[in-house]
Amino acid sequence: SEQGSNPVCSACDGERKDQPITGMTILWDLKPDGEQTWSEGSILDPAKGKTYRAKAKLLQGGDKLEVRGYVGIEALGRTQTWVRQ
Repeated sequence: SEQGSNPVCSACDGERKDQPITGMTILWDLKPDGEQTWSEGSILDPAKGKTYRAKAKLLQGGDKLEVRGYVGIEALGRTQTWVRQ
């Protein structure tokens, strides 16, 4: 993506192509899957322009969100923890 105060998603396809990353929806279609957990969603990696399957879990009273993006099975993926600011 282009560098600057609001880089764009140059690697994205379709309507997201060359759109600003800040404010872009990158996590969608998650379905409740228990208490404070969601699954069967999708997540966009704006650096690569690729979309992966996703699941998420709220931690520490909602101050953190653990997000896992994966291809096919969950073992083939990566987890990030996002912190509310």
